[in-house]
Amino acid sequence: MNPFKFGTIVEGDFFTDRVEETTLLTQKLDSENHLVLISPRRLGKSSLVQKVLNQTTRPQIQIDMQYVVSVGDFAAQLLRALFRLYPFERIRHAMTHFRVAPTVSVNAVTGALEVTFQPTANATVMLEDAMSLLDKVTSPDNRFIVVIDEFQEVVKIAKGFDRQLRSLMQRQRNLNYILLGSQESMMAAIFEKKTSPFYHFGQVVRLGKIPYADFHSYISDRMPQQVPSLAEEILEITDCHPYYTQQLSSQVWEMMTYQNITEDVVGRAMSALVRMHDLDYERLWQTLNRTDRYTLRQLALSHQPLQNRSQATSTSYSSLVRLMKLGYVVKTTQYELEDPFFLRWIRQNNM
Repeated sequence: MNPFKFGTIVEGDFFTDRVEETTLLTQKLDSENHLVLISPRRLGKSSLVQKVLNQTTRPQIQIDMQYVVSVGDFAAQLLRALFRLYPFERIRHAMTHFRVAPTVSVNAVTGALEVTFQPTANATVMLEDAMSLLDKVTSPDNRFIVVIDEFQEVVKIAKGFDRQLRSLMQRQRNLNYILLGSQESMMAAIFEKKTSPFYHFGQVVRLGKIPYADFHSYISDRMPQQVPSLAEEILEITDCHPYYTQQLSSQVWEMMTYQNITEDVVGRAMSALVRMHDLDYERLWQTLNRTDRYTLRQLALSHQPLQNRSQATSTSYSSLVRLMKLGYVVKTTQYELEDPFFLRWIRQNNM
């Protein structure tokens, strides 16, 4: 069985390191404090949180804000999550105070309870009722953990939604919120700007890449053959990014195991992955404007996108900000492409 996993929640033996972060999250859940976890996409936030959640028997609710389309939809998703934890009959009595009654039905295919509100219903009232119900079902002996992913979307769903949500959250007891976000600038504005409703709501933790030594050992111990410098070659390409390291390592393992390739196996695996994603990268490239294309090419070729004298600095910087919001560029010690395979594709095509 391939010992490398990517694209889904990584658990068990597939999980790498994060000892300090796991300890920190566990400690926070043992307190009455909340946690804010920030990192670019695919750095392992969800896997880390899931690892910690698997170690507790406390009730858990998880909502992804990027799939929430309105305030009423958030309230409905919260109720659906509660119904997955408790039979409807058990908490129906706690809903007698609802000012806007939801429609509850059974999905004929999955058997799960579906919750909807009338489109004309007051969104603020729906939110208040749903959050009030969450507060009622928690207790000191039955403390909830509420995980909200891609939390930066809260400012896009509806005007004032962040302020309403913060007002309701601060009244709740006997639960912990874990708020995750992948757009650092937006998350920083939400939790570190003094005028924001969520200013100092919880401890902010920025999740970085996995340490080189830990990843080196992880890769080396799982390869079918001990090839000198194999782990170094992989990490030089992926720069310890969890998702891409797992993906490239997986491809290398398959080529060594099933094709018995050892010579330049990392280079061949990299070429195979770039070819595999060629159509996706081409489609992505066609959606970009000329300025963003130029910025990505400069990053791929020289890592110095702001030193182009033919463009105004403000134009280049605006392009970088836009590409970071889209998730194609991240900033660590410098601006860089998030996807090393996309970087290789740009270099090969020299767009």
